[in-house]
Amino acid sequence: MKTSPVAVVLALLAVLVLGTAFASPALAHDTLKSSDPAKGAKVESLKQVKLTFSASVRFPNVVVHTADNVAHQDGKPVVDGAVVTQALKEDLPPGKYVIAYRVVSSDGHPIEGEIPFTLVGSPSATPSETVSESPAPAESATAAPAESATPAPAATGVTAGPATAALSPAPAAQTQDAPEDSGGVPGWMWLIVGGVTGVGIGLFFSMRNKKQP
Repeated sequence: MKTSPVAVVLALLAVLVLGTAFASPALAHDTLKSSDPAKGAKVESLKQVKLTFSASVRFPNVVVHTADNVAHQDGKPVVDGAVVTQALKEDLPPGKYVIAYRVVSSDGHPIEGEIPFTLVGSPSATPSETVSESPAPAESATAAPAESATPAPAATGVTAGPATAALSPAPAAQTQDAPEDSGGVPGWMWLIVGGVTGVGIGLFFSMRNKKQP
């Protein structure tokens, strides 16, 4: 039984196709499926970054840095199968960051890349507190002169009335007593003088009558 050349060619093609189909999964490398935060994302706060790969990875290395290459990761990354988690330092300043990672896939192939994101911070943390705190001293500073200035006229008005009322009779009393003190002899002196004069006149006439025969 002879084999036709066409059958041989078809058999070779079938073997080649089947071999390529079985070899393709083995030759495919692991890849990064997702990240938290995602590429180009804007977040308000962040305590850690998470990388999820298509298969288990080993020997992870994760660096979270700013544009001036200041690193902000805290400790070493933790691997849990295909997920790599990297903790970050507290109180990250707002700005642009980059997650630079490098891992070894399940087939020994290294995987590396960069994921940029932006930390915008909480919108109610800095602006509103700064605006709400700054007017407070201004109001207190404005209120202080207002309070100190208001009682001043009131105190002057309260004291001026009684002072004027209490002092007004005093000049009148001094004016009435002034003629008696500066004008002449008091009344009781006139009584004494009159009495002495009368007694002297009586003695004069009695002595004169005695001398006549």
